[in-house]
Amino acid sequence: MWRIFGVVFFNDKNYFLAEIEKAFCKEKIVEFLTEKGIALYDTASVVRRLNDNASDKFLEVVEAADISALLVKIPLCTTICATGQKAADILLQQFPIEREPKTGEYIDFQHNNQQMRLFRMPSSSRAYPLKLEQKASIYEAMLRKIGIMK
Repeated sequence: MWRIFGVVFFNDKNYFLAEIEKAFCKEKIVEFLTEKGIALYDTASVVRRLNDNASDKFLEVVEAADISALLVKIPLCTTICATGQKAADILLQQFPIEREPKTGEYIDFQHNNQQMRLFRMPSSSRAYPLKLEQKASIYEAMLRKIGIMK
C-alpha cells in the first residue's frame, strides 16, 4: 500500500521507506494519513493463514471485523475501499449491497441513513499480479473521484 501511495502522491515508490532500515517509516505514514483524512482498518479481526504466503486465497477468516460498528464511530466517512477480494467478500456480507463492483469501480449503498460508496480496489499485495504502476493508476483515479486528490 505504501509503495502505491508513494507513487500516487509523490511519484516515488520508496517515499515511505525509512532511511536507515528496510522498513516503512511509521511516523511518515501516520502524518500522511492524518493530513489526507484516510483511515485504515482490517476487515477481519481473527485470521488463520493456511499457506505460508501473502495470498488471500489461503487466508481463512475466523472472525470478521464489525465494520458497521466502526462506521458509527466515524460518521464523516462516506467511502469504503476494499483492497482485495477477501476484503470485498467480507464487506458484501455486512452491508446491503446488491452486487460486487468491478475492480477500480464503486457501488452506492445506504448505511444508517447515510449514502455510502464501496470501491473494489486491486490488492496492494505483491502477490496480486498487477504492476505497481497499474495499481497506482487505479488508486489515483479513485482518490480523485472521492476528492482526496485534485
